[in-house]
Parts: sequence; C-alpha cells; structure tokens
Amino acid sequence: MDPIPSSVHPVIATRAHCAGFAVALTCLLAGAAPADAAGCAFEPQGEGRVAAVIDTRAFRLTDGREIRLAGIEPVAGARAGRTALVAIITGREVTLSGDSDSPDRYGRQPAFVHLAGGDTPVQSMLLAQGEALVSADVANRDCSATLLAAEAEARRAKRGIWADPAAIKNAESPGDILAGIGRFTLVEGRVVSVRQAGATTYLNFGRNWTRDFAVTISRRAAAAHAAAGIGLKSLENRRIRVRGWVEARGGPRIEVLHVGQIEMLGGN
Repeated sequence: MDPIPSSVHPVIATRAHCAGFAVALTCLLAGAAPADAAGCAFEPQGEGRVAAVIDTRAFRLTDGREIRLAGIEPVAGARAGRTALVAIITGREVTLSGDSDSPDRYGRQPAFVHLAGGDTPVQSMLLAQGEALVSADVANRDCSATLLAAEAEARRAKRGIWADPAAIKNAESPGDILAGIGRFTLVEGRVVSVRQAGATTYLNFGRNWTRDFAVTISRRAAAAHAAAGIGLKSLENRRIRVRGWVEARGGPRIEVLHVGQIEMLGGN
C-alpha cells in the first residue's frame, strides 16, 4: 500500500501531507524542485552508441566501454528486465553522467544514462515498468525523488514485479524475509521499538531479537538521519518501508546506510 493517496504523488508530497508525516522522507523532498526538472543531474561522463545489452542493468558501447546503470537494483529472478533494457537502448545514442567514472570491480562504469536529447533517465524508464528497484545508495535528493517516483508509479499500476503481492515483504513474517538472504529486498511493517546498543541503533519489528526482523543503523548513519530531520526514536510505533540487502544475524536484518533507505507510510 502506498503511503499517500493516488491523487498525490508518493514521493513529491504537498506541505499539507507533510504535516501528517513529520519525519517522512517524502516531506524532506517537498521543498525541492519537481523531480523531472531536477532529476539525476550529475557531472557529464561522455556519450556513445549502445552496441549490446549485457544484462538487466549493464550494456556495452561501440567504443568498448561497459556501463552499469547506477541507482537501481535488478529484480531477483526477473526475466523481462534485460528484454526491457534491450528495447529502450539498443542501437541508441546515450549520454552518461555521475559522481565518478571509476569502474566497479567488474570494470563497468556506473552512470546515470539518458537517451540523446531526452530528459528521463533510462533508470526511471525501467523502474516505471516494474523491472528494477531503487537502490539503497542514491544520496542525491533530487535523483532519489525522481527514481522513487518512477518506482511508485509502477507499484500503483502493478506493473512488472509489482503484479506479485509478495514483492514487498511483511516485517511480521521473518521466515519469508530470510528466504531472500543476500538479495536486495523491500520490507514493510510497524516499528515496535527503537533501541541503541553501543554504536548501533536497532529498529525492532518484533520482541524476539533472535527471530524477528530488525533494521540496524550505525552511529554515522544515525547522524545523517538527524541532519535530515529524522529522529530515529520518532519512528517507534510508525509504519515504514525499508530497502536494502537481507542478512541473517539471528533473525533477518537490513543495514541502513543512507537516509533514502527508509520511507514513512501512512497509519500506525
């Protein structure tokens, strides 16, 4: 269920809605420029023609460079993702931008990609088809708004992955979450308690720490949330959606490193 009625965009909220969700990520974005106007605008990293699609989020240019689409994660088990990317970019001229053009460990350059002359990132196109998820490491606020908006559009329309009711895991079903160890996953539920142990803050979704789902937040990440106006203690008894990689530490865990990994939902 989306946190805001369908008549209001779930990522770019009005100030009236923000009054009801004091610590919502959506409210942090409310004062920003419209997502399509600002978008994922980074330093230029060149351009080229797409020669071939490698997988669901990587492709090769005619000059031999291999590019990985930044800001998104592939959908686990999806078969249509590569087909969707092929349809969008094969043979097309594209422009690249990003924070850094340093290749990843596979030698691929991470970048935000636009079709030549276009304003919409290829990432947003895949997200709007339900063929990808917004990753956990998009630090730029405007870019995060753009990508989350596209993901929410697909979710409302039940496209791609969102046709499956189990696409978002229920925090009250730790077994289902544990089945996705090592996978990028979205989990929704009510935070039962917020506790700190040493340098780590825990958002607990149950009372049995050896079995139930929990979110872990380091001291540095907690400071980043505080700087963004999100008091972690205020999340207690609130419904949230969290995205990240599932680990097993007793029960299932997701580590939150960036503010954009947590979204407030309506209702307690």
